[in-house]
Amino acid sequence: MVPFRLKVAVGALLTLMHPALTFGQSGSATVAVHDSSGAAIPGATVRIINEETAAIVEGVTDAQGVSRADALPPGQYRVEAVLDGFETAGQPVAAVRGNETVAIEVTLTPSRVTESVIVTARRIEETIQEVPIPVSVLSGDLVADSGAFNVNRLKEMIPTVQFYSSNPRNSSVNIRGLGAPFGLTNDGIESGVGLYIDGAYFARPAAATLDFLDVERVEVLRGPQGTLFGKNTTAGAINVTTRKPAFTPAGDVELNYGSLGLVQARTSVTGPLLPKVAGRLSFSGTTRGGFIDNTVANIDLNGLNNLGLRGQLLFAPSDRMAVIVAADTTRQRPDGHAQVVAGVAPTLRPASRQYPQIAADLDYTPPSFNAFDRLTDTDTPWRSYQDLGGASVTLDRRIGAGGLTSITGWRYWKWRPSNDRDFIGLPVTTISAAPSDQQQWSQEVRYAGSLTPSMNLVVGGFGFYQTLEPAPYHTQEQGSAAARFLLAPTPAAATPGLLDGYGQHIQFGFDTLSAALFGQLEWAVNDRVRVLPGLRVNYDRKDLDYDQQVYGGLQTTDPVLIALQRSVLSPLTYQANVDDTNVSGKVTAAYRINAQVNAYGTVATGFKSVGLNLGGVPTDALGRPITSAAVVKPEDVRHFEAGIKTEPFSGVMANLTFFNTGIKDYQTQVVNDQVGVLRGYLANAEKVRVRGVEFDGSARVTNRLSFYGAVAYTDGRYISFPDAPPPLEETGGPQGKDISGSVLPGISKWALSLGGEYVNPAHLLGQDGEVFGAFDTSYRSEFSSSPSVSEYLMIEGYPLVNLRTGFRWAGGWMLSFWTRNVLDHDYFELLSAQPGNSGLYVGLPGEPRTAGVTLRLGF
Repeated sequence: MVPFRLKVAVGALLTLMHPALTFGQSGSATVAVHDSSGAAIPGATVRIINEETAAIVEGVTDAQGVSRADALPPGQYRVEAVLDGFETAGQPVAAVRGNETVAIEVTLTPSRVTESVIVTARRIEETIQEVPIPVSVLSGDLVADSGAFNVNRLKEMIPTVQFYSSNPRNSSVNIRGLGAPFGLTNDGIESGVGLYIDGAYFARPAAATLDFLDVERVEVLRGPQGTLFGKNTTAGAINVTTRKPAFTPAGDVELNYGSLGLVQARTSVTGPLLPKVAGRLSFSGTTRGGFIDNTVANIDLNGLNNLGLRGQLLFAPSDRMAVIVAADTTRQRPDGHAQVVAGVAPTLRPASRQYPQIAADLDYTPPSFNAFDRLTDTDTPWRSYQDLGGASVTLDRRIGAGGLTSITGWRYWKWRPSNDRDFIGLPVTTISAAPSDQQQWSQEVRYAGSLTPSMNLVVGGFGFYQTLEPAPYHTQEQGSAAARFLLAPTPAAATPGLLDGYGQHIQFGFDTLSAALFGQLEWAVNDRVRVLPGLRVNYDRKDLDYDQQVYGGLQTTDPVLIALQRSVLSPLTYQANVDDTNVSGKVTAAYRINAQVNAYGTVATGFKSVGLNLGGVPTDALGRPITSAAVVKPEDVRHFEAGIKTEPFSGVMANLTFFNTGIKDYQTQVVNDQVGVLRGYLANAEKVRVRGVEFDGSARVTNRLSFYGAVAYTDGRYISFPDAPPPLEETGGPQGKDISGSVLPGISKWALSLGGEYVNPAHLLGQDGEVFGAFDTSYRSEFSSSPSVSEYLMIEGYPLVNLRTGFRWAGGWMLSFWTRNVLDHDYFELLSAQPGNSGLYVGLPGEPRTAGVTLRLGF
């Protein structure tokens, strides 16, 4: 087989050697690109390919949707038209003859699930079916149309993605149930799921709550990706690509109005600034009232209040080099995220230490025990205020048969919260806030190119540095009801004012340094078999200086009373410095069975770096910190995967993946029996295993009707965890429990999504276009909302159904009416035990049914 580049070179050489072909007998072609309604599509890339020489003439359609190519040597050609948001269209062309012009028409149809993805190993667009990894790709149009404006909404469309958030800081993104421990965030560890926006790594979990800005596509890669990405990712990666600056002036505006006072506005404009400089400016703003009522303050909670701005400059000095400078900032000011009373579990404590007796003694009744009344009476304001932003410089330079990419990034995060961590109207924990400032710097340099006609290579280096510190300190303060909740009822514990105003200030300095070399080779053994080995060498260093001091409360010299205070909150100081070097890798074999079927298998090792506890550590019998608990051992990952990707019929895609992941020293969240460690801390479970089967597919039944969907079966279990914390109902019994064999938290055994759209050409307000109707549904079976399975903290399975209908005009305008959770199904996002383990547990209800209208204008 003649290599493609040789064909191109021969074609060009023949053209140069035979000027008569170009000037005396050359032909021309005009390609008109339009949509299914016949409307012109400007900005589409058109490639006219000579079938004999493989020479390519490339152009872009103008405002009338037409691209013209002249000086075409006579011969047989084919034409391809490509535009993001549409399926690639291709067709053969009648023979081009000298001194003739061939007119060609190409129809592009909208793509709900993008058919192409940028693969890092090759840095070229290739169809998703050619990529030997399980990856889901959503087009920007589908993301916008379905209302998936952040990662939380993304989980409804990709069933292997899980997202949990009790507030932006306490957010975690998991893929196949792996990535981050389930529960309150501990800043001393990293996530196994990487979030990248335009190649820049976002370290803070809070970034997952950002509104997407000007998205072109969202890629979700499942399984270890450490040999392709700068930052190590043991569970997968979410790779968001935004629309780039263009030299053709364009813009769009989108307005959303809906239930709960939703107002959302987005706009983006792009165009040339100088002959070789283009810019793009994007804005997003979202406000919405809450759906939980505070009966005391008479306000609603858990609303939205987000503003985001992103600017980009593209400098293109030549066709071999491009530089993009980007900067963004986001401001969020929601009153949230409140949880409400969901129930009371009996425990093994004496009756006097359980919630019913405590509440009776304090003469307290919450506004409702039905969480879906959505009522609370918490007496501390709920605020989830944060600012995130940063800048990046991306340089792409073609060098030889490949390209060099450099991504330099800087980001910041400012977190200013207020929480009521007792979740009720009694002054138990009156302040629980961890205001923080974070900055990060990252540098990735990567080269991807061809070594030989049958061998490609990607190799790179990555450096990352992060600082995190309180602003000015983390605070926890107890109130007048704390003694009754947190201490055994004794005369000493009933001393007036013992814990009222008693609190702690936490200060620390935490630095992270990470560096890596990574690479992956792709060897085409023949036209059917490819082998892709990869390797990663990683170095991590983390330094922590932790200082926790107490204040307030009853001032006393009585050692009995002081001991009671210190049993709740106590001074604690420790330092930890740790570094670690690791080598991991993977081997993938891909086999092209025929033109419609590709199979692959992967064996990989991975690791999640060593962690440090930033939420305090338990103390021994003498009150001294157990410093060994400050260090959390790195995870050791062993992964196997096999899959098959098929296109059995035209317009139909069906993919199946089998996977098995085993992890030694799994980093998990535990809650110590000492009430002073109210936030819990991190520890290692000896071994866990997650395995399952995934199916995803799409079908364009006709030009008017299309479907897409995915189903995932996931079985995640602790293989060995003999000293886990007991579940809520066993509080007061043994302090440890062997939960080996039980399910991992946050994983539904079954999860699925299904969507579809029907369009029909129509005429409205004097303009051509199409009327459409679409639906998106998802379902999750029950899952555990506690590190150790509790029958009271199991979340029942739930379905969500979303509908929309409207009209798209040929010129890029759209009007749609939508409703989310149309069945108004009551469901929980998460459940958790109230700190202190009285048996009371609380939950975060999901959003009720909402409806609204969207208007999108393009120009």
